[in-house]
Amino acid sequence: MQRFSRLYAELDRTTETDAKLQALVDYFRDTPAEDAAWAVFFLTGQRVKRLISDKVLRDWALKASGLPDWLVTEAHAAVGDGAETISLLLDRGFVKPAGAAGAVDLHRWIEERILPLRGQPVECQEALVTGWWNHLPRAEVFLLNKLLTGGIRVDVSKPLVISALATLADLPRPVISYRLTGEWQPMAERYRHLINPDTTEDDHCRPYPFLLASTLEEGPEALGTLDDWQAEWKWQGIRAQLIRRGGETFLWTRTDELVTERYPELSAIAEKLPDGVVLDGTILAWDEGGIMPFAVLQKRINRAKLGPAILKEAPVSFVAHDLLEEEGEDCRTLPLSERRYRLEAIVQAVGKSLMISPLIQPRSWRDLSTLRDESRRRRVEGLMLKRRTSAYGAGRQHGDWWKWPIDPLSLDAVLIYAEASSGRRASPFTDYTFAVWHGEELVPIAKAASGLSDEEIQRLDRWIRQNTIERFGPVRQVTPRHVFELAFEGISPSKRRKSGLALRLPHIARWRSDKQPKDADTLEQARALLDL
Repeated sequence: MQRFSRLYAELDRTTETDAKLQALVDYFRDTPAEDAAWAVFFLTGQRVKRLISDKVLRDWALKASGLPDWLVTEAHAAVGDGAETISLLLDRGFVKPAGAAGAVDLHRWIEERILPLRGQPVECQEALVTGWWNHLPRAEVFLLNKLLTGGIRVDVSKPLVISALATLADLPRPVISYRLTGEWQPMAERYRHLINPDTTEDDHCRPYPFLLASTLEEGPEALGTLDDWQAEWKWQGIRAQLIRRGGETFLWTRTDELVTERYPELSAIAEKLPDGVVLDGTILAWDEGGIMPFAVLQKRINRAKLGPAILKEAPVSFVAHDLLEEEGEDCRTLPLSERRYRLEAIVQAVGKSLMISPLIQPRSWRDLSTLRDESRRRRVEGLMLKRRTSAYGAGRQHGDWWKWPIDPLSLDAVLIYAEASSGRRASPFTDYTFAVWHGEELVPIAKAASGLSDEEIQRLDRWIRQNTIERFGPVRQVTPRHVFELAFEGISPSKRRKSGLALRLPHIARWRSDKQPKDADTLEQARALLDL
């Protein structure tokens, strides 16, 4: 419990990816399999079903501390997190830590103490929990409360956990990702298998490392002769590899996530492929009318269950743009022109169910630039430029593959809400909600959490704390005073938002200190961008 509590605090304390990765590697290296299995369970986003409600815990904390209700209410409003509020109150002399209960292993805490609480009389639950509070330091009280309420949320992504385990085991990331597929059972034996390097049973499922393009910062004329380059559309979808090996199909995203079961239509397409083929391509929302908005595809992302309604509402297809393996042989060292020739032959043999990314044949760089201006109308993100003689490497390689994205759209919006990224008082407010004018009302249109410098974040954080109008848990409503320019890749209708619009990948472009709130854009101006 102590070790996992320290890890939780370390992950919460830093925003540096490398620091989080090292903390995870260090934890798993020194942790017994029984505890590590539960750590994987929580770190990958799974939770123990709530055993005790926040309100019940708060009532017990009131009795344990002897504080008046109004003071605890004010403390919770200031902190923004019930579990942390209790841990802070019980750490200030009202209930003094007096033991080493946290030294009990994490798996024993979960299996022998926390889970057996379910179904016990409330009086018994209260006696046990308040007794644990009395013998745990603040950090462990906080973690315990999160576990009891099912509200544990670790500030780390699943891909980062996969990277840490892969580093520890000296295994490719996709192997760890594949072994984590499905519902993770927190058992020591499963964890040992997860990090076991002495097995090749997963080889047939592995994707190749993705080759990533660099962003073209200026006009393409500097690349030389147009005939040396292959031009394609930059698709607005999910980059993926479609694998057909040993009579099985595997669909991997660029983040090493196995998503085969989420896209059954693509498995049906893959069954028509010859065995021993690996395609690099893009998952797109696509119907008989062609490509659909990315917002349609988002309805399928992270959806656990796929009913007939969603399959009909958000159909998908796979657009292939490279061949990485043919008849079980690695093709990546072949020049792009040869890989393209072979890919076209495979697609032609499969039939219309498998699409291939069409090549663009401009007469000049100027013609290509004109075509790029049509990107939004075509529902693509710009252009891809690939050297015809290039091999398929790994990672971001400068020089052979370039992406020439369209310029972002932008709106000036007013900051109306702010939230600390982890919901804890020690963290600055870094998650912001912005609004535009609809008549005399400010209507929320987007959330963004990136784009400001560290100095700007600290300055804005101080202002937010001094200009809070109302609190809603960890969220603060602020005086509508500051205007920010938001940049985003696209805009689409949305029934889930009051504004009726959704921005794709919004981020803060700059703090418009030269503007007053009345100068911010309107909902009508935002709607006009739908036609671009």
